[in-house]
Amino acid sequence: MIAAGRIRGNFLEDFAPGQVFEHWPGRTITEADNIQFSPLTMNQHPLHCDAAFAAGSEFGRPLVNSALTLAIVVGMTVNDISFNAIANLGWKEIALVAPVHPGDTVYARSTVLAVRESQSRPGQGIVTTRTEGFKADGTVFLHFERSALIPRRSAAR
Repeated sequence: MIAAGRIRGNFLEDFAPGQVFEHWPGRTITEADNIQFSPLTMNQHPLHCDAAFAAGSEFGRPLVNSALTLAIVVGMTVNDISFNAIANLGWKEIALVAPVHPGDTVYARSTVLAVRESQSRPGQGIVTTRTEGFKADGTVFLHFERSALIPRRSAAR
Protein backbone atom coordinates (compact mmCIF):
# COMPACT_ATOMS: atom_id res chain seq x y z
CA MET A 1 0.00 0.00 0.00
CA ILE A 2 1.07 3.55 -0.46
CA ALA A 3 1.57 5.39 2.83
CA ALA A 4 3.42 8.66 3.30
CA GLY A 5 4.83 8.42 -0.22
CA ARG A 6 6.30 4.98 0.40
CA ILE A 7 5.45 1.79 -1.47
CA ARG A 8 5.67 -1.45 0.49
CA GLY A 9 5.00 -5.05 -0.45
CA ASN A 10 4.67 -6.68 -3.86
CA PHE A 11 2.16 -6.05 -6.60
CA LEU A 12 0.90 -8.39 -9.32
CA GLU A 13 3.67 -7.52 -11.76
CA ASP A 14 6.32 -8.32 -9.12
CA PHE A 15 5.43 -12.03 -9.12
CA ALA A 16 6.60 -14.70 -11.59
CA PRO A 17 6.05 -18.46 -11.63
CA GLY A 18 8.98 -20.26 -10.03
CA GLN A 19 10.01 -17.24 -7.94
CA VAL A 20 11.01 -18.20 -4.39
CA PHE A 21 10.63 -16.04 -1.29
CA GLU A 22 12.61 -16.94 1.83
CA HIS A 23 10.54 -15.34 4.59
CA TRP A 24 12.54 -13.87 7.43
CA PRO A 25 12.90 -13.59 10.38
CA GLY A 26 12.04 -16.93 11.87
CA ARG A 27 10.03 -17.36 15.06
CA THR A 28 10.80 -19.45 18.13
CA ILE A 29 7.50 -20.80 19.43
CA THR A 30 7.35 -20.76 23.22
CA GLU A 31 5.37 -22.83 25.67
CA ALA A 32 3.49 -19.65 26.61
CA ASP A 33 2.50 -19.09 22.95
CA ASN A 34 1.09 -22.61 22.80
CA ILE A 35 -0.69 -22.47 26.16
CA GLN A 36 -2.28 -19.08 25.41
CA PHE A 37 -3.30 -19.88 21.82
CA SER A 38 -4.96 -23.22 22.54
CA PRO A 39 -7.68 -22.06 24.97
CA LEU A 40 -8.10 -18.79 23.04
CA THR A 41 -9.20 -20.93 20.09
CA MET A 42 -11.17 -23.38 22.27
CA ASN A 43 -8.71 -26.23 21.61
CA GLN A 44 -8.50 -28.13 24.88
CA HIS A 45 -6.49 -31.11 23.72
CA PRO A 46 -4.08 -32.04 26.53
CA LEU A 47 -1.16 -32.61 24.12
CA HIS A 48 -0.88 -28.81 23.92
CA CYS A 49 -1.10 -27.87 27.59
CA ASP A 50 -0.53 -30.88 29.86
CA ALA A 51 3.14 -31.92 29.97
CA ALA A 52 2.40 -35.02 32.07
CA PHE A 53 -0.20 -36.22 29.55
CA ALA A 54 2.11 -35.42 26.62
CA ALA A 55 4.98 -37.33 28.29
CA GLY A 56 2.90 -40.49 27.95
CA SER A 57 2.20 -39.91 24.26
CA GLU A 58 4.25 -41.15 21.32
CA PHE A 59 5.77 -37.64 21.13
CA GLY A 60 6.99 -37.68 24.76
CA ARG A 61 6.41 -33.95 25.21
CA PRO A 62 3.85 -31.28 24.31
CA LEU A 63 3.04 -30.48 20.70
CA VAL A 64 2.47 -26.97 19.43
CA ASN A 65 -1.14 -26.50 18.33
CA SER A 66 -1.09 -27.02 14.55
CA ALA A 67 -3.44 -24.06 14.02
CA LEU A 68 -0.80 -21.88 15.72
CA THR A 69 1.97 -23.15 13.47
CA LEU A 70 -0.21 -22.51 10.41
CA ALA A 71 -1.05 -18.99 11.63
CA ILE A 72 2.61 -18.16 12.28
CA VAL A 73 3.72 -19.44 8.87
CA VAL A 74 0.94 -17.55 7.06
CA GLY A 75 1.91 -14.43 9.01
CA MET A 76 5.53 -14.83 7.94
CA THR A 77 4.45 -14.67 4.29
CA VAL A 78 2.49 -11.42 4.49
CA ASN A 79 5.29 -8.91 3.76
CA ASP A 80 6.33 -10.76 0.59
CA ILE A 81 3.10 -12.31 -0.67
CA SER A 82 -0.03 -10.56 0.57
CA PHE A 83 0.88 -7.19 2.06
CA ASN A 84 -1.07 -5.51 -0.76
CA ALA A 85 -3.69 -8.23 -1.18
CA ILE A 86 -7.28 -7.22 -1.66
CA ALA A 87 -8.39 -10.63 -0.41
CA ASN A 88 -7.14 -14.08 0.42
CA LEU A 89 -9.05 -16.40 -1.88
CA GLY A 90 -8.26 -19.64 -0.11
CA TRP A 91 -5.83 -22.21 1.18
CA LYS A 92 -5.81 -25.80 0.01
CA GLU A 93 -3.94 -29.01 0.52
CA ILE A 94 -2.76 -28.03 4.00
CA ALA A 95 -0.56 -30.89 5.15
CA LEU A 96 0.93 -31.28 8.62
CA VAL A 97 3.91 -33.54 8.03
CA ALA A 98 6.05 -33.32 11.19
CA PRO A 99 5.53 -32.34 14.83
CA VAL A 100 6.48 -28.94 16.23
CA HIS A 101 7.35 -28.61 19.92
CA PRO A 102 7.64 -25.58 22.18
CA GLY A 103 11.16 -24.22 21.76
CA ASP A 104 11.35 -25.00 18.03
CA THR A 105 12.29 -22.13 15.74
CA VAL A 106 10.30 -22.08 12.52
CA TYR A 107 10.86 -20.46 9.14
CA ALA A 108 8.93 -20.30 5.87
CA ARG A 109 9.51 -20.19 2.15
CA SER A 110 7.04 -19.67 -0.66
CA THR A 111 7.26 -20.56 -4.33
CA VAL A 112 5.03 -18.78 -6.83
CA LEU A 113 3.06 -21.41 -8.75
CA ALA A 114 0.90 -19.20 -10.96
CA VAL A 115 0.15 -15.58 -11.74
CA ARG A 116 -2.82 -14.51 -13.85
CA GLU A 117 -4.90 -11.46 -14.56
CA SER A 118 -8.37 -11.45 -13.06
CA GLN A 119 -11.07 -11.92 -15.68
CA SER A 120 -13.63 -9.94 -13.67
CA ARG A 121 -11.52 -7.32 -11.86
CA PRO A 122 -9.41 -5.09 -14.11
CA GLY A 123 -6.09 -4.06 -12.60
CA GLN A 124 -5.99 -7.09 -10.35
CA GLY A 125 -4.86 -10.68 -10.59
CA ILE A 126 -4.51 -13.94 -8.75
CA VAL A 127 -1.21 -15.14 -7.34
CA THR A 128 -0.99 -18.77 -6.22
CA THR A 129 1.88 -19.87 -4.01
CA ARG A 130 3.06 -23.04 -2.30
CA THR A 131 4.43 -22.36 1.16
CA GLU A 132 6.50 -24.63 3.37
CA GLY A 133 7.06 -24.19 7.08
CA PHE A 134 10.32 -25.70 8.26
CA LYS A 135 12.23 -25.96 11.51
CA ALA A 136 15.76 -24.65 12.11
CA ASP A 137 17.11 -28.16 11.42
CA GLY A 138 15.48 -28.09 7.96
CA THR A 139 12.58 -30.43 8.77
CA VAL A 140 9.47 -29.39 6.81
CA PHE A 141 6.50 -29.54 9.18
CA LEU A 142 3.71 -28.17 7.00
CA HIS A 143 2.94 -27.06 3.48
CA PHE A 144 -0.04 -25.57 1.68
CA GLU A 145 -1.17 -23.72 -1.42
CA ARG A 146 -2.67 -20.26 -1.14
CA SER A 147 -4.30 -17.90 -3.63
CA ALA A 148 -4.63 -14.16 -3.15
CA LEU A 149 -6.14 -11.33 -5.17
CA ILE A 150 -3.35 -8.80 -5.75
CA PRO A 151 -3.59 -5.40 -7.47
CA ARG A 152 -1.29 -4.08 -10.15
CA ARG A 153 0.91 -1.25 -8.88
CA SER A 154 -0.99 1.23 -11.09
CA ALA A 155 -4.32 0.19 -9.54
CA ALA A 156 -3.18 0.49 -5.90
CA ARG A 157 -4.59 3.30 -3.82
